[in-house]
Amino acid sequence: MAASSHTSGDSTGADTSSKQSNSVKVKNSQPSSKLRDDTRLVSTKTSGNASNSPTSVSDNGSMAEAANNATSDTTSSALSKDSPPFNPSFINNGNEALGNLSPLAQSNAVSHKFQAPSGETVEIRNVWAENVDEEMENIRELIETHPYVAMDTEFPGVVARPISGTYAPDFQYKSLKCNVDLLKIIQLGLSFGDEDGNFAKGCPCWQFNFKFDMNDDMFAQDSIDLLVNSGISFTHHASRGIDPHRFGELLIVSGLVLDDRVKWVSFHSGYDYGYLLKILTTIELPNEEKSFFNALRLYFPNIYDIKYMTSLCDGYFGGLQKLADDLGCTRIGQEHQAGSDSLLTMTTYFELARLKFLGPTGDIDDGKYRNELFGYGNNHTAAKGRTNNTHQNTSNGHGVNGCEQTS
Repeated sequence: MAASSHTSGDSTGADTSSKQSNSVKVKNSQPSSKLRDDTRLVSTKTSGNASNSPTSVSDNGSMAEAANNATSDTTSSALSKDSPPFNPSFINNGNEALGNLSPLAQSNAVSHKFQAPSGETVEIRNVWAENVDEEMENIRELIETHPYVAMDTEFPGVVARPISGTYAPDFQYKSLKCNVDLLKIIQLGLSFGDEDGNFAKGCPCWQFNFKFDMNDDMFAQDSIDLLVNSGISFTHHASRGIDPHRFGELLIVSGLVLDDRVKWVSFHSGYDYGYLLKILTTIELPNEEKSFFNALRLYFPNIYDIKYMTSLCDGYFGGLQKLADDLGCTRIGQEHQAGSDSLLTMTTYFELARLKFLGPTGDIDDGKYRNELFGYGNNHTAAKGRTNNTHQNTSNGHGVNGCEQTS
C-alpha cells in the first residue's frame, strides 16, 4: 500500500487509501508505453524532489536526513499520518529503547525484536535475497501448526486510472488491475497465528523486501516519501531485494497457498491480493473481475478481510489503526512497514471476530465474511449499478496507444 491502506478512513468501494497518490514519478524511458488502451496516467504534480533523481537512503541505515529531504519541498500529502504513536520497549543487542528510536532502529535493512504487551519478545525478521530460501523453509514448517496468516503489502502508490467513468460497474477492479500490472511490490509482511490467535513463539513475523530501484521503476512520489519516513531503505531494496519471480516459485511450494486449511487475514486488501496473484502467476491480472476472484479463490481458499467485517457491524469506521485502537489492540513495530501492519492485522481480526462473530457454540463463525473483499465483487460494499459517468477518451497530445496523461 504505498504505504498502508490501513490508516485510511475511506469508506468507498475502492481500496484507495494511503496506497494512492495524485503524483506520479514518470521516467524519461516513457513507462507510459506500457499502458493499455483503456488506461491513463494520473497527473504529475511534484516539486524539486520529484525529479528524476530519487531520494536516496544511505547504506548505513540513516534515515533522518533522507526523510527530511524527501518531504521538504513536496506538496502536502493526503496520506494519513495521524495514527497515535506506539512506544513499546525495543530490543537491539539488548540496550536500545524505542522511546529514543535511532534511524537505524526504524530501518528495514536489519531485523528487530520488540517487547510485546505480554512480556514476550517478538521478532520481525527482515528477508532479503540472501536469506529468502532459508526463511521460506522455516515458514513451511510453521504453517503446519499456525494456519492463520495475516498479510500486508507496501507498494509504490497508484499511478494510473482506467479511461472509464468513476461510476462504471467495474471501475474499482479496472483501477486495481492497471496499477498492479504497471507497478512492482515493495514489501510483504506475513504473521502467523494458531486457531486461538496466539502468535508463533519467538519470530511470528517475516517481512519480505523485494527488488525495487527508483532509477528504473515507476512510483508515486508521496507514497515513496511516506515509506522513506517509515524506515524503508530503498538503497537496500535496489541492491539486496528479492526477485519476485523467485519468491513466487517458493510461495507456490510453501504450503501457504492452494490449501484450504490456511486462513488469510487482511484489511481492505484488494491491491494486496492483486500483487500476490501477480507474483504467483507471473502474468497480468485477468481482464474481468469474475476471473480475478476465480484465481483468488484457487490460490487463497479462505480470505478474511477485516474492512469487510466492519461493514457488517455498527460503530466501526476508519482504517486499521483506528479500529485497533477502538478494540484495544497494541501495535508492535514500525507503522507503515508491512511486518508491523500484519501483526496488528492478526490481533485486530481475532479481537473483532470474538466480539462480533461468535457462533452458537462459542466459536468464531466466518460464514458472513469469508471470501469477501471490501469494495470488490458482488457484496454490498462494491460500487455497482450507479450511473455510468464515462470520461471521453480525448487526447491532450500526450497519449500513447490510446492512453493519456491527465493534467
